[in-house]
Amino acid sequence: MDATGGLVIIELKKDRTPREIVAQVLDYASWVRTLTTPEFYERAEKYLGTRLVTAFRERFGEGIPERLNATHSMLIVASELDAASRRIVEYLSEEHGLAINTAFFNVFEADGREWLTTDFLLDQDEVEERSERKVRSPWSGYYFVNAGLGEHRSWEDMKRYGFICAGGGEFYSKRLQQLSIGDEVFVYDKGNGYIGYGVVTSEVVPAAEFMIPDGPLFDQPLAEPRMKRPGAAPEDAEHVVGIEWRKTVDPDHAKRFKGAFANQNIVCKLRDEATVDFLIAEFDVEQGS
Repeated sequence: MDATGGLVIIELKKDRTPREIVAQVLDYASWVRTLTTPEFYERAEKYLGTRLVTAFRERFGEGIPERLNATHSMLIVASELDAASRRIVEYLSEEHGLAINTAFFNVFEADGREWLTTDFLLDQDEVEERSERKVRSPWSGYYFVNAGLGEHRSWEDMKRYGFICAGGGEFYSKRLQQLSIGDEVFVYDKGNGYIGYGVVTSEVVPAAEFMIPDGPLFDQPLAEPRMKRPGAAPEDAEHVVGIEWRKTVDPDHAKRFKGAFANQNIVCKLRDEATVDFLIAEFDVEQGS
């Protein structure tokens, strides 16, 4: 299971013909798609020997989504793949938009150490995009960003110095790499609602290297100085993306409505039409600007 609650079917190609390996992974997928959230809880907890909500939080550092198995994907793992299998995987992904791909691996020794290298048959981002187009609404062009307020992070700092941030490990901070200069974002405060709308002005950098007109961010008076996290390993340190805020509100006045889109991911594309229409109106967004 991935961080969104989607299931990933992994099939190892070992001494099997092309038809056998593809048929097997499709057979598993046809069964997986029938699993309801309660059924998945039952199976997962029997296998794990512990509560799924606990295991999920320990792995991803976030609460588990309410609905599981809303999507699933297929991954064939092989050291090599014959031409027929390649054609079948490409056909299913490119013509029918199935979330299927192949990961190749090679193991070798060098300097007395054993190394493992991996690569994909198809560009994984393109595979996911094709699959999303089949099951999801078109992308609105706006991004959803979790503010992650609390320990180490202050909304006042983000507003005053123009940034959003994430940290505590590459699993979180690398999500900011999805944002590019000019992207428009709506920022969400978990438990409250949407608190800001802005435009990306700089791509992700470690917070210690982020510059504002008055100098380095960490040389400024911060409302939450623990953001500096002295002694944190580089991969665990806070990372930031520059933002030009167009409109912000305090968390006590966050914008929300029953059924509004929310997600545990740090960054994701906003697709829910009702939420987008609501946010455009509430934050006075001039479309096409």
